[in-house]
Amino acid sequence: MEQSGTVAAELFSRIMQMADNAGATDEHRVLNYLAARYLAIYAVTAEAHQRNFALTGVEVRPSHLSGVRNIVDVVFSYTHRQTGVTEKYFVRVDVTEWFPFIRTGIQPFYER
Repeated sequence: MEQSGTVAAELFSRIMQMADNAGATDEHRVLNYLAARYLAIYAVTAEAHQRNFALTGVEVRPSHLSGVRNIVDVVFSYTHRQTGVTEKYFVRVDVTEWFPFIRTGIQPFYER
């Protein structure tokens, strides 16, 4: 249990430190929303940690589904500590209005 808390603290800290997160941009709002309200990212991070993967990146990018709505994909990268193999997972979030909401829950991410 203590190890899960350490992993969660690492993820939370990484999100809060990204680009001096003041909550003023869509990128910051979506990261703050996920850190505070979406426990699945912590579960995936803890599971990856148990398989000897380390969180190596968190990236917010425009979704190819954006159109009238402002939708972003938040991509979490995990790299195996011994093999260097990277796995990615993403969450699709609508940030059109002041309060973001999940469009697609966390799932594996594959580059196009």
